Amino acid sequence: MTAPEPPTGTVKKETMLIIAFTTFVIGFLSGIVFSVYKTGPAVPAQPANTASPMAQAPAGGLDAQTSAAILALEREVAVNKDNVMAWTQLGHKYFDTDQPAKAIAAYKQALELDPGVADVWTDLGVMYRRNKQFTEAINAFDKARELNPSHEQSRFNRGVVYLFDLNDPANAAAAWKELLAINPNTIAPNGQPLAELIADAEKKAKK
Repeated sequence: MTAPEPPTGTVKKETMLIIAFTTFVIGFLSGIVFSVYKTGPAVPAQPANTASPMAQAPAGGLDAQTSAAILALEREVAVNKDNVMAWTQLGHKYFDTDQPAKAIAAYKQALELDPGVADVWTDLGVMYRRNKQFTEAINAFDKARELNPSHEQSRFNRGVVYLFDLNDPANAAAAWKELLAINPNTIAPNGQPLAELIADAEKKAKK
């Protein structure tokens, strides 16, 4: 996934872009979870003699620039273990390169240092889902909405995991009703109003 990297901010939005604040633009249902946009400067490479505890060869097929960025971040966190920005950006790089187990480890380190960022909890939940750790995904999304009660991505994602991964349409409908109360105009990527998705989930729950 490619996206511009603006010069300000520190937290990557695992986006659902909202067009006019109403429309989710997501790939969650297909397993390619959202378009990923980053904010914040890249952490510069710093020389290190100490190998990172996570320093393994990146997934095959990565371009040289991406591999170099990952290596630089791995070296940075090996030397500066309290660099929350570097841990977060390393998680984003693993996220983007489909390395969910490594992304989970990086995000957890970031959240140990700064547990109050709802977006990072949501990114962690997405990686748990991709790693087929569905209960952990729900827990991460719950933490995000606890930190930010108006956090729409985490609420939508909870419904997706409940419906498609945990076969629990009743809880999916309940999660999406909470979102609908926050944003009554929410519609799905195919243009279907969220209210219709809720009705479909409730029908499944009654079967």
